[in-house]
Amino acid sequence: MINWALIGYGGMGTWHVAMLRKIPDVIHICGVYDIDEKRNEAARQDGLHAYASLEELLADEQVQLVTLAVPNDFHRPLAEACMHAGKHVISEKPVTLTSWDLQAMIDASQETGRIFSVHQNRRWDEDYLVAKKLYDENTLGPVFNIESRVHGSRGVPGDWRNKLRKGGGMIYDWGVHMIDQMLQLIDEDVVSTYCHVTHVTNDEIDDGFTSVLTFASGKTALIEVGTSNFVNLPRWYIQGQNGTAVIRDWDMSGEIVMVSDWEKRDAVPVVTAAGLTKTMAPRTEETIKRYPLPRIESDVKDYYRNIAAAIEGKEKQLVTHPQMMRVMKVMEAMLRSAEMNEVVHTRI
Repeated sequence: MINWALIGYGGMGTWHVAMLRKIPDVIHICGVYDIDEKRNEAARQDGLHAYASLEELLADEQVQLVTLAVPNDFHRPLAEACMHAGKHVISEKPVTLTSWDLQAMIDASQETGRIFSVHQNRRWDEDYLVAKKLYDENTLGPVFNIESRVHGSRGVPGDWRNKLRKGGGMIYDWGVHMIDQMLQLIDEDVVSTYCHVTHVTNDEIDDGFTSVLTFASGKTALIEVGTSNFVNLPRWYIQGQNGTAVIRDWDMSGEIVMVSDWEKRDAVPVVTAAGLTKTMAPRTEETIKRYPLPRIESDVKDYYRNIAAAIEGKEKQLVTHPQMMRVMKVMEAMLRSAEMNEVVHTRI
């Protein structure tokens, strides 16, 4: 069992506590600390010990692991302080704001011998796991394009997430998860990046973006986040040479459509308002087959189980330093592309 403490008892902090209370055989909760005394009092009302100060938490020798659930610009100094105090560290995403800061955090991990990771919990989303299964098993034939989208219609939350100096914006908020998923899915170097950002609701941070990553083999991945979408596009759209899969939302609605007869190529022209089209005529039903999406059970608590086992020397950590750095460098390439309005050529 690993003794754990939390810094930042806000929305995600309470989520971590609720989750870890379900695996008391893996994680023992020592307490929490927040700079806002109202949040500390809320923790006490929730039956938790609230440390009087950060120094008290860092001095608590029983604490082995600390999770940081604070605004992004606090991640680096707190992570370094915790590791130099002998604690292993999990940072909420994004792990920090620049690759230079991330390298300093990795250096601190190596100097102190403490485990350092980022909470990439979206690796346990069922929609992603199904997309990965279809890709890994070559279900659609060779895949040449993957589109991953998250759409909302409420704008950016009115807290630190809409402050540039705090690392706000959708690239850092949701993009970090979707980039991580895509890099886990397509195991190739990213050779170019193009990104366009939107400022529908404010001028300070991106409230949405569309980015195209091109991989070494020529595969492409479109990653898109929108916060002013009142009709959502599919969560995943995957194109292979032999078929297409669509995962419409987190409820796992969708289907797989595969070619069943390549020989029947004749198409019945479609009549449009201004004429005919044979090129875009749909395939007839006897030349395709439709399949339901597979289902995959997952448990996000496996992230903490893995960290605990890594601390005990029983497993290697799943979210590694090189993976964290790749995601950060892709985000930086996206930001450069958006600023210059041009393709950024990379080897990430």
